[in-house]
Amino acid sequence: MDAISPLIQQITQALAAWSQANPAWAEAVSFACRLAAPLLALLILAGAVRSLLTVPAQPEVWAVLGLPNGGKVPLTHWENIIGRSPSADVVINYPSVSRQHAAIIRRGDDTAWTVYDLDSKGGTAVNGRAVDHSAPVTVGDTVSLGGVPLVLIPVTREELDEQEVRRRSQVPISPWLPLLALTVFQLLCGFQLLLAGGAEASPNIFLLFLALPVVMWLYFLLMRATGRVGFEMEIIAFFLSTLSLAVTASSAPSALPKQMIALVLGLMAFLVLGLVLRDLRRVQKLRWFMAACCIALLAGTLLLGTTQYGATNWIRLGPLSFQPSEIAKICYIFAGAATLERLFRKRNLGLFLVLTGACLVLLAAMSDFGTAAIFFVTFLVIAFLRSGDWATLSLICAGAGFGIFMVVQMRPYILSRFSSWLHAWENASAGGYQQVRAMSAAASGGLVGVGPGKGWLCGVVAADTDLVFGILCEEFGLIIAVLSVLSILTLVIFAVRACRAGRSPYYTIAACAAGSLLVFQTALNVLGSMDLLPLTGVTFPFVSNGGSAMMAAWGLLAFLKATDTRPNASFAIQQRRAETVISLKRGVTHAEN
Repeated sequence: MDAISPLIQQITQALAAWSQANPAWAEAVSFACRLAAPLLALLILAGAVRSLLTVPAQPEVWAVLGLPNGGKVPLTHWENIIGRSPSADVVINYPSVSRQHAAIIRRGDDTAWTVYDLDSKGGTAVNGRAVDHSAPVTVGDTVSLGGVPLVLIPVTREELDEQEVRRRSQVPISPWLPLLALTVFQLLCGFQLLLAGGAEASPNIFLLFLALPVVMWLYFLLMRATGRVGFEMEIIAFFLSTLSLAVTASSAPSALPKQMIALVLGLMAFLVLGLVLRDLRRVQKLRWFMAACCIALLAGTLLLGTTQYGATNWIRLGPLSFQPSEIAKICYIFAGAATLERLFRKRNLGLFLVLTGACLVLLAAMSDFGTAAIFFVTFLVIAFLRSGDWATLSLICAGAGFGIFMVVQMRPYILSRFSSWLHAWENASAGGYQQVRAMSAAASGGLVGVGPGKGWLCGVVAADTDLVFGILCEEFGLIIAVLSVLSILTLVIFAVRACRAGRSPYYTIAACAAGSLLVFQTALNVLGSMDLLPLTGVTFPFVSNGGSAMMAAWGLLAFLKATDTRPNASFAIQQRRAETVISLKRGVTHAEN
């Protein structure tokens, strides 16, 4: 490092000297870079967004139920509700079958299943023996629902072959062109920051904007070496993370190494969490541990944290600072999502309500009401997916409204934080100071921005966190700022669509919860800085400066990645055994037919 620093300093000084000696050329180069940036961003995101939103998630067939009339009904999930209701996973339209009669759940391999009776009127039996609560089922067994016999049949080799051809006919886009465009975009960002900084530009900019593409390419080459082909989510995440490093270099150059380290740690967390999610039994064992970690992180912050901007949400260890509530979001979703077996147990929401109540009380004591709002919205999503009970959720919302009323009565100063909402211009030098500066900076950027490092909003307090959307608009332009928001929406829309072919309700609930958290947090950040919502002090996922926020965003992405069941598109999905994969010759024959 000591040997490289003089060389980096010489390069930055030479660039600064050239810029001073040739101001017209420097301005022309900067203008060309500003025009190229949104074009590169469109090229990076166009393919990824199109692939995520247009490629259908083909269902996987794990076994088949044979009907009395000779028909067959496929089991397309690990966990399936069987009944007469149109909302059931397997619809059996016989009068003696209840609307939600039974559940059949895959255990371990393709031949081991368990059937659960869901308090049906007609009862459930396996090979003539009544099922009290649950009973094991293997291939060839007869499961009777209200007297209707269903035979568990394995998927034949021919059916597996046809399924594999059908699923592989819809492949993700090739990542190489978006990756090359993203690499150029990253290098352009670093170049513009050095050009804007002149002789005072930090050497870290040169070093880290070279290290970023290296880290990115190492990840993609490693994944390709393992046979993975779907990288749209990671391309979007790296694009947003690039914007984060550029914002950090513009507003707080000294924090740039920390943000880069956080990105690498977040990528590692993404990989580890994805591998953990591959095994549902392991996930079930870890749920209690993750719930305890969530409480411990928030309680530790309340006891050991320091107060900043009115909220006690930071723990400082010497020069390092950490925001545990960001990591607690991952633990909360991990613990809150549930498998189907858990869902049809009575009062399955009880312990989750206790966990949520403890989290909200701790966040309220920390005065971190922005994060508390995010937790509550995430709770509503998880609770609805776990129960589907609007009456219960209505009572919970009413209770939450009463709790907010009591908090405001006991702490009336809280309302003063929202006094400037929708009146920022009337309080431009007081409560609306930040919003007015963010809106002014956003308006001055135009479509392509003034260039990274050339904006003035970075001098405002919390510009690179709470007001980061203003910096994006000012320095990168409205096009890239809007694309960054659409990127978050694309990730979530894909996850919701992919949930239809999800292997387990656990993955569906976790992905929907993580997606809703990302969208709600983005909305609070963007609309808050533009004075369309109260400014709550939450970050823009992936983009805001902050190591904890960066790691949390990558961790949440693992829940979305686990919903991608396309063949070899997700390392978080364990593929079928090699013997079920068809030969290339047969695949070509089926494809031609």
